Amino acid sequence: MTSTQTPGTPPVPSASPAPPHGAGDRRRWFALAIVMTAAFMDLVDVTIVNIAIPSIQAGEGASVSQIQWITAGYALAFAAGLITGGRLGDIHGRKRVFMVGIGGFTLASALCGLAAGPEMLVAARILQGAMAALMVPQVLSIVHATFPAHERGKVFGLFGAIVGLGAVSGPLLGALLTEWNLFGLEWRPIFLINLPVGIAGLVLGSRFITESRAPRALRLDLVGVALVTLGMLMLVYPLTRGEELGWPLWGYASMAGSLVVLAVLVAYERRKSARDGSPLVELSLFRVKSFAAGIAVQTVFGVALGIFFLVWTLYMQVGLGWTPLRAGLTGVPFSIAVSVAAGVSVQVLVPRFGRKVLQAGALVMAAGVLLYIWESGHYGLGIASWQMALPLAVMGVGMGLIVAPLTDAVLSQVPREHAGAASGLINTVQQMGNALGLGLVSVVFFGAMGDHLDPAGLGPAYADAFRNALGWVAAVLAVIFLLMFALPRRPAQHVEDAAAGEEPAAEAADKEPALT
Repeated sequence: MTSTQTPGTPPVPSASPAPPHGAGDRRRWFALAIVMTAAFMDLVDVTIVNIAIPSIQAGEGASVSQIQWITAGYALAFAAGLITGGRLGDIHGRKRVFMVGIGGFTLASALCGLAAGPEMLVAARILQGAMAALMVPQVLSIVHATFPAHERGKVFGLFGAIVGLGAVSGPLLGALLTEWNLFGLEWRPIFLINLPVGIAGLVLGSRFITESRAPRALRLDLVGVALVTLGMLMLVYPLTRGEELGWPLWGYASMAGSLVVLAVLVAYERRKSARDGSPLVELSLFRVKSFAAGIAVQTVFGVALGIFFLVWTLYMQVGLGWTPLRAGLTGVPFSIAVSVAAGVSVQVLVPRFGRKVLQAGALVMAAGVLLYIWESGHYGLGIASWQMALPLAVMGVGMGLIVAPLTDAVLSQVPREHAGAASGLINTVQQMGNALGLGLVSVVFFGAMGDHLDPAGLGPAYADAFRNALGWVAAVLAVIFLLMFALPRRPAQHVEDAAAGEEPAAEAADKEPALT
């Protein structure tokens, strides 16, 4: 099972001189192992949480909005800090910021594991997302600064394998740790497992990672970060609390006010760009039709994933009464299908058929969702894991056809000098889409259930709400299909960038599967 969040891919790193060959070669591979382990730790932590959400809800008495914020809070903090995290590394040194990030991520993991209640867990998850935003953008930047161009293909191949391994192993590891109930800690080991890994990364990273900075680093745009965060909070918070509070007037006012904050952000970013050329959001990118459409696709796709993965977990474990392990194993066909289809999509299909592959992916994924709705209604609460395998595999194939080539299609007409800003923005909006989708769970899932359900009615209510939520996911995928008509028919090959030694980093950053 995959999680609702995507590990953020950093902006394309700025060029830095390659290190000398010879004696430093072995140290480079140690450094690679350390940063890849950190990336794996972040990805597993994202994918491991969903499977434990029902256990957290039952064990801690978490409310509906709190279980949404356990995932949405991470996504929002991660999204808000991604671009700034990359710039901090360029300015102050990627090793230094990476070490702060991995140290803070480890501390936040400990706070999550030791949380005394759902409020503390939500706060610790927000801190964890913020620290991930410092750590993750440095991974490919360090690789790019450490390895010469001719070695990067091999390195980014390893990175892709780590991403795939994390996507598959995270949910299973979460299921096992929750099921085993180690030392009577119930769900807490899913966070505490990060402690020895993080401490080892701190010790070894200080020794083997070489410091690097960008030759001309952009300035920070903290006002832009504050405006983005405020706007998203004003939109997502009322969505997550609205159902519980009876949709008060202030919630509608807050959501309307978020549009005002967005308008202020656009005006400020325009001035910031004219003043020092270091805006958080490079507004000129939106004049590129394919980029503007691609940003819309990434955002809406994030919404679909945010809705699906949380309600899927709740449906299996609360509605059907399955154990975390059974739920985790049920998601394996999905993860495998995504990985296989993603590889075939990039290597075989997109070079031949271009944009049609992505559109086919949206339709195939929607067909899998509709098949899942039918099976859930047909088999009812007696549905078996093997009966879910077909719709999940179909959905996985559709998602795999989209996630791997999408960013390349979005970036194909972006000027080379803006590739880094564009790739960072793509990942940011997808994370924000995830957060918005998680907020909408209150509307499309919990809003479809009646109040004060008795135990006998809990399973049918969750199953009905699951099918209602999937109907919304199918509708969103139809919108994505239409938006994709604005993407270029055939993504450019970035020949100029590849010749300059920049493309491997861009490809690795851009084609990281959006498995959450």
